[in-house]
Amino acid sequence: MTDALTGSWSPWISGGLIGLMVPGLYLVVGRRFGMSSSLRHIGAICAPNARSVYVGRHNWRDHTWNLVFVGGLIAGSFVAAQLITADPLPLLPDEANSAGGIVRIGFGGALVGFGTRYAGGCTSGHTITGISNLNVPSIVATVAFFVGGLVATWGLSFLVFSGS
Repeated sequence: MTDALTGSWSPWISGGLIGLMVPGLYLVVGRRFGMSSSLRHIGAICAPNARSVYVGRHNWRDHTWNLVFVGGLIAGSFVAAQLITADPLPLLPDEANSAGGIVRIGFGGALVGFGTRYAGGCTSGHTITGISNLNVPSIVATVAFFVGGLVATWGLSFLVFSGS
């Protein structure tokens, strides 16, 4: 049993389990799977009187299930990374142990956050839920995510990761 938890799982098993989350959320909570909307809920909690209609007039209480779900993902990730693996993982990669690394991670996070909002959802929501609902904007967004990943990995990675 320990080997099953500490070793890598087949993508067929782990992908299948992630895929089963979609109908599970529909059946148990009656909601679609996605993570980026939790940022809006957290923003509404932290800045309830914000001028932005997007955050200031958002009723986060109707979406507490999403915040609990995100908390569960964070807790589960921590448990998996620290307690179940043979070698516990660090919080940040070695490349982030410099001022330049922290700036790059922060800049990348800001770009991801902007892109997520601009695309109307995150990669998880569009790719897992949107495509399974045959949502055309989700199909387009997923293709754009994939192309952007290819460009970043094969075209720009030498700029970002050289000279850390």
